Amino acid sequence: MAKGVVVAAPRSGSGKTLLTLAIIAALRGRGFAIAAAKTGPDYIDTAILSRVAGRPAVNLDPWAMAPARTAALAAAQADADLLVVEGVMGLFDGAADGRGSTGDLAAGLELPVVLVVDGRHQGQSIAPLVAGFANWRRDLRIAGVIVNRVGSMRHQRLLVGALRDAGFNVLGAIPEREDLTLPGRHLGLVLPEDFAAFDRVVDMARVVVADYVDLAALMALGAALPAAVPGAGPRLPPLGQRIAIARDAAFAFLYAHWLADWRAAGATLSFFSPLADESPAADADAVFLPGGYPELHCGKLAAAQRFKAGVGAAAARGSLVYGECGGFMVLGRSITDKDDNAHAMTGLLPVETAIAEPRRVLGYRQLAHASALPWPARLNGHEFHYSHGSARGTPSLFEASDALGTKLPAMGACLGRVMGSYAHVIDVA
Repeated sequence: MAKGVVVAAPRSGSGKTLLTLAIIAALRGRGFAIAAAKTGPDYIDTAILSRVAGRPAVNLDPWAMAPARTAALAAAQADADLLVVEGVMGLFDGAADGRGSTGDLAAGLELPVVLVVDGRHQGQSIAPLVAGFANWRRDLRIAGVIVNRVGSMRHQRLLVGALRDAGFNVLGAIPEREDLTLPGRHLGLVLPEDFAAFDRVVDMARVVVADYVDLAALMALGAALPAAVPGAGPRLPPLGQRIAIARDAAFAFLYAHWLADWRAAGATLSFFSPLADESPAADADAVFLPGGYPELHCGKLAAAQRFKAGVGAAAARGSLVYGECGGFMVLGRSITDKDDNAHAMTGLLPVETAIAEPRRVLGYRQLAHASALPWPARLNGHEFHYSHGSARGTPSLFEASDALGTKLPAMGACLGRVMGSYAHVIDVA
């Protein structure tokens, strides 16, 4: 029976992402089939997990998804020996309304938690710190602890001794290494294809974890995944029968559960690269431009005449054309980069966007629409971007509220069957 475990931490910055990657790589190196998942809406960590696991990772979002949905997505990983779920932020950090934490997900799926604790600046007080997390919720089980970034053998004995004296199962203590880091940028970690040393860093971390973590004990902690749930609630219908999807370094943010939903509904999916100046399939009745990093590739996109003409031709023949965040920006007239240079985009929507670091917009969104999108009227999503845009005089795509239900300005733009917004839709509300 397939099993699962959740890797979490008391706070962001504890090293859980690299440690999760190293655990997956080390277990795969021992011949195990490992599935991976990310708590919450993060596309970037999911893409990184996919690369190391050697199979698509899924997002499990306890705020945006119904419990039956997360259970079904977890159950779908039952062909692996172990599902390793990376947490988000601190174990009990969620949306503004308090829901959607890693703890919520672990409790809902009845999976044990391995808590990664940053050992820097810690002494014996590490024990009451972990005890506080272990006792905060009765429906949650912290089954093991890994101490990260330990300074010396003496430091290790002090930390591990305090934890074991308090009754905690210490799976390992990892020495601090300055070379075991993954670089970040404005939306999170750098994607593997943009970091030449990615595989080398993960492999070094794999060796360290194999040396300092009891992987057999970690495997033994796993609890059974939920049973498959037939008809696990509403799914997102396909945008069309034949969907052309942009996919490259500029359009990298795409949820695996969307593709599974669409294929299960009988849709045919094709992929094209705007950066390679490829056009969407000529017979596509829907074109989807996902989010990503178009702001890093403005010059190439502005020069991609076949791409822009192909999307324009799709719109002209009545295909549904939908863009999210970066895709929404590319559907507009122009993107102004951080050096204040304007680059012409497809011009299908009267939208002009500009990069505005360090201005950041972030949060879950409750969305409502009455557009040609073949989706239910109410959706759950999130927003995370540093750019800003204006679409004056154009109908908006979504009415929006935040996680607390506070009404926000309407989002996006919609002209017939061409539409987009900064919102990343996650699931049916």
